[in-house]
Amino acid sequence: MSVAELKERHVQATETVNSLRERLKQKRLDLLDTDVAGYAKSQGKTPVRFGPTDLVCCRTLQGHTGKVYSLDWTSEKNRIVSASQDGRLIVWNALTSQKTHAIKLPCAWVMTCAFSPTGQSVACGGLDSVCSIFNLNSPNDRDGNLPVAKMLSGHKGYVSSCQYVPEEDTHLITSSGDQTCVLWDITTGLRTSVFGGEFQSGHTADVLSVSINGSNPRMFVSGSCDTTARLWDTRVASRAVRTFHGHEGDVNSVKFFPDGNRFGTGSDDGTCRLFDIRTGHELQVYHQQHGDNDAPHVTSIAFSISGRLLFVGYTNGDCYVWDTLLAEVVLNLGSLQNSHEGRISCLGLSADGSALCTGSWDTNLKGDRKYFPGLDQNGAGTFG
Repeated sequence: MSVAELKERHVQATETVNSLRERLKQKRLDLLDTDVAGYAKSQGKTPVRFGPTDLVCCRTLQGHTGKVYSLDWTSEKNRIVSASQDGRLIVWNALTSQKTHAIKLPCAWVMTCAFSPTGQSVACGGLDSVCSIFNLNSPNDRDGNLPVAKMLSGHKGYVSSCQYVPEEDTHLITSSGDQTCVLWDITTGLRTSVFGGEFQSGHTADVLSVSINGSNPRMFVSGSCDTTARLWDTRVASRAVRTFHGHEGDVNSVKFFPDGNRFGTGSDDGTCRLFDIRTGHELQVYHQQHGDNDAPHVTSIAFSISGRLLFVGYTNGDCYVWDTLLAEVVLNLGSLQNSHEGRISCLGLSADGSALCTGSWDTNLKGDRKYFPGLDQNGAGTFG
């Protein structure tokens, strides 16, 4: 068979695949006769309401001298690690706002950080394409710096996100600008599995975010500049379990819903979306209309413990609290007193859901105490 004939057959096969994809998309649309908000409203549900003291900024964590890019909480809720353009990781005591560690990084261009499940170590990565592990119990070196305990090398592009496998200090998953995700064995420093890359079911552009299923740690979801999110099973690295379409811009943030059956996404197209991993259906779009039709990009998302609330950070400094059931904005933290003065770059909830922390390009982190009767069980404020 000649090269010309092979090219022709490839073109025909591509057209067939695209045609089948469109038919499948249309069939799914025909079956989706409503969304979560439409059904909830038909059942007479009412949106969450806030009082003036339900969510207040109780702490401003000052110490970074550059833009804050990433943050993470420990599982015991009272410590936060943050990564900044100033080339440092800072570990904070959220109760007192005091710094327990200020770690000078081997590469200043850090983009992500994460606490291990036990809180004994932290991981970070960035433009050096390496994920660095620091043991917080190690003594400082002669220069007064905390030494790197392990360097996980293997990515061919920047490390955009990292997350430890729940209840394991020995494994973590990274995402990268090389279009792949990697499961690492920290003990050996070796890659256990690579997701994507040469596989056709992998992402076709930079991978920006990962989220591991808390109910089933073998499953994780990734978001990419190819406008899709993909579901992976760590036992089957060769092929994505499912690909989720719908966004029209980079998928900057992904986060599993508390029950593990759904996940949320945030994108440069200004929307957040809720997907079901069992059916592959898009359940809801969270989009605030803007008069100039130029919606700010979504940078980060997080769900409340119950899943009823979705916290969303935007490039214009807004931080919306969405009612996930009715798809309505019930509060904008960016409009409250003592809010950030720049882009919200990252956010996260404490393990018990009682406090929210946001990081910004204004170099600060801010902590908000919340109490939502009937939504989340624990109302004690970590920052209060």
